[in-house]
Amino acid sequence: MSTIADVARHAGVSVSTVSYALSGSRPISAGTRTRVEASMKELGYQPNAMARSLAARRTQVIALLYPEVERGLGGTGGEFVRAAAERCREQGYQLVLWPFRSDEADQALTLARQGMADGVLVMEVVTDDQRVAKLEAARVPYAMIGRTTDAGTRPSVDVDFDTTVEQAVAHLVGLGHRHIGFVNHSQAMLDAGYGPTVRAAAAFDKAMTDRGLVPVSRTCEDSPVVGRAVTADLLDADPDLTAIVTMNELATFGVYAELHSRGLSIPGDVSVLGIVSSPGVGTLSYPPLTTMHSPGAALGRLAVDCLLGQLDPARAAVPNQLIPCVLEPGMSLGPARTRRGA
Repeated sequence: MSTIADVARHAGVSVSTVSYALSGSRPISAGTRTRVEASMKELGYQPNAMARSLAARRTQVIALLYPEVERGLGGTGGEFVRAAAERCREQGYQLVLWPFRSDEADQALTLARQGMADGVLVMEVVTDDQRVAKLEAARVPYAMIGRTTDAGTRPSVDVDFDTTVEQAVAHLVGLGHRHIGFVNHSQAMLDAGYGPTVRAAAAFDKAMTDRGLVPVSRTCEDSPVVGRAVTADLLDADPDLTAIVTMNELATFGVYAELHSRGLSIPGDVSVLGIVSSPGVGTLSYPPLTTMHSPGAALGRLAVDCLLGQLDPARAAVPNQLIPCVLEPGMSLGPARTRRGA
């Protein structure tokens, strides 16, 4: 079994430098840190986690505030969490989940003040998020996967909803679609100020009106049954509808079901595009859904780096970043028909 002295010899540094790299108690250069980490990996060195924590007065734990964990990990949220956990492990930390909503900010702050974690990642961010406000006031290191309204000065990474929705509408308009509907998340999430729901709704309205088109959007519970009812409402509200954009994976199955029940083909009569989707979801429908895949893995890792940059001054600071979704081809998009069903 390799020792800290073995790592030091392999990396060409002193034992104390390896110790500083592990504990973060003193700054070292990025190049030296990289050599030490590479030597540790090559030699298979596993530092004693308890000794590291005591020496550095740290827990080596990162807390993730993720209310939706009570429903289980899946979809786009699961992708964020898995990537963040993997990045934490790579950097010698463990990720723990705290299921606190914005209105449970005091409970999250109590645990943070008790030293249960070195820093906090915040998910399911609402535009006026009390968790963020209280962590900030208490000077607890944090980073958001998402954004509050005043996110400019707050550490965050997020999906670029403006660009994603603009590209989705532009793609459909390029195929000749002019009557386009949008299926968002629930009205409750919109009323609560949930960032993705609010930003996507505003971005869709802007992308349509900028082109002189009428935006037709609906909020929808995360349910295939409700998704089917919402689709029926969209079709009845605009008989000329030829395309539907969805940002609600479970509701999208209901969109397909309602179109099929009316004898409308996809994409012959109505095109369907799922945005901010999790990987592989497009293959669960027939025809396979064309999607714009959420950059969940990249954002999960970036958020951890953003937080660790605050915990260790020797690390390079990670600026706030917005990343748009990437189009993944399926078989649910086609040119608009001048008359649906013609």
